[in-house]
Amino acid sequence: MPNFTQNAIKASFLKLLGQRPLNQITVKDIVEDCGVNRNSFYYHFEDLPALLEEIISEQAAVLMARHPTIDSVEEGCGAIVEFVSQNRRAVYHIYNSLSRDVFERHLMKLCQYVVSAYVEAALTSQKTGGEDQETIVRFHRCALFGTVIDWLNDGMRYDIAAYFRRICQLRLGWPEERRT
Repeated sequence: MPNFTQNAIKASFLKLLGQRPLNQITVKDIVEDCGVNRNSFYYHFEDLPALLEEIISEQAAVLMARHPTIDSVEEGCGAIVEFVSQNRRAVYHIYNSLSRDVFERHLMKLCQYVVSAYVEAALTSQKTGGEDQETIVRFHRCALFGTVIDWLNDGMRYDIAAYFRRICQLRLGWPEERRT
């Protein structure tokens, strides 16, 4: 469990990340903002990438805990939008940095979780499993991930929540539309 100093470091880092790009944030900036010394920073975190990894991992875990089951396509897409939108500027700064891979890796895990939970619930009454279910999950995981990445590449200019609502209304290719 994080202690006071770790939480202060994380809060300062997120605050600074909301203000400026990742490559313009230093350990010195963080410790000055939160009032701890450099040794305290390095006692808790190996470096800035380790701090970033921990924060993103924690945020993804919190989001998954908030959604232990996914009962609808809308709920699943909403969870992904929530993950990205909570710290919009910070996410954009991470996405446009050399640490993009950290964000993408955790986004893919989150997409996997959301789609797997939904597909499992949607297909419980059908005799679909094994390889077919894995194929359905892989396709929708990639579609969800790709849509979020497209939105980020577009500068987050369109309403992704409205886009997902429309996709859900159209029900294009989702498991409950599956015909055997």
